[in-house]
Amino acid sequence: MIAVNPVERVIRRVDATQQRSTPGAFVFAVTKKYGDDNGGVLVSNLAFSTFRALFPLLLILVTVLGLAASVDAGFRQDVINAVAHQIPEVGTQVTGNVHQLRRSSVIGLIVGLVGLVWGATGLAQAGLFTMEQVWNLPGPARPGYVQRLGRALEFLGVLGLGVILTTLLASLNTYGKKAVILVILAEVAAALVNVGMYVIAFRVLTPKGVPTRKLIPGAVIGGIAWTLLQILGTYLVHHYVRSGSAYGVFGTVLGLVAYIYLAIEITVYAAEINVVLARRLWPRSIVQPPLTEADRASMALQALQNQRREEQHIEVSFHDRPPGDPAPDSTPQTPQEVAPPAAAPEPEPAAPEPEPAAPEPEPAAPEPEPAAPAPLPEPVPQNGSQG
Repeated sequence: MIAVNPVERVIRRVDATQQRSTPGAFVFAVTKKYGDDNGGVLVSNLAFSTFRALFPLLLILVTVLGLAASVDAGFRQDVINAVAHQIPEVGTQVTGNVHQLRRSSVIGLIVGLVGLVWGATGLAQAGLFTMEQVWNLPGPARPGYVQRLGRALEFLGVLGLGVILTTLLASLNTYGKKAVILVILAEVAAALVNVGMYVIAFRVLTPKGVPTRKLIPGAVIGGIAWTLLQILGTYLVHHYVRSGSAYGVFGTVLGLVAYIYLAIEITVYAAEINVVLARRLWPRSIVQPPLTEADRASMALQALQNQRREEQHIEVSFHDRPPGDPAPDSTPQTPQEVAPPAAAPEPEPAAPEPEPAAPEPEPAAPEPEPAAPAPLPEPVPQNGSQG
């Protein structure tokens, strides 16, 4: 019998408790899946791409909205303030220089648009890669370059639409002398819009084999968490960050980095929630062995996603199951069993059916043997003279 130290004994008791509790098991499974997929690396990649696309998007958006609302100076200022609300503190500094952007040349505006497209396309590519990793998609089932480019353009449209809608909704709380009821309604509407934009973004970036209904739980959690993050960021900036001092400058930069990282981390965790729910990857074990079936399914998915070509054959099996206990359908063994399904190999052409053989001719009836000749009659003796 293997001796168990006191620390491991306590951990195993905690493990048994969390596996029996559905909420606790689900939360731990999402955290475990995030670690299995190297979520920190995915978040860092997405955060860098977001940082690269953020400022061109804000500048172009403020310029276009400001020019469109030039008839009413009050409304223009409300729109600018609403854009600044999207990125606390940094948005205020960006929108404060809108007049300089308006006086810039047409070439500068074109360069800005090119930079926006370049940055947003990189962000979309990073998002596509993140969703492929989160859903553990094998190589042959991942979209090619042309498909990724088309979906990147779709994501660019989704990103622009989302920023415009949330900006217009955020401008509602600038009316009515900051009436509390109007502010609350504006935040609720913003949360609903954020949820909708999460659903659309997940649909564009997630493999097509995943039904849209399986993307809704993570989108709801992600949209609400994103709205709360905006409210919290605005509150902290207005009460604790002062950009006029040297410490305020450092606080602004660090706050921007932390804000983007937290927003992307929320998004990746929301995607992980969808995967854990869709594949029922809980409960997971803290201490191994023994393995739970969700542990086996998760490890099988990690191994099968390393397939790169259809000619490559990968099969995963576990020898720790009781003898005679078959692997359930929820635990894939080959890349073709991964949900969403990988690219199934083309069926081999069926062998041509052999043509029916011609019927053999019936044997001819044997010819009758010729009858034997009748025997000659014996000669009859004649009565004649005696010799």
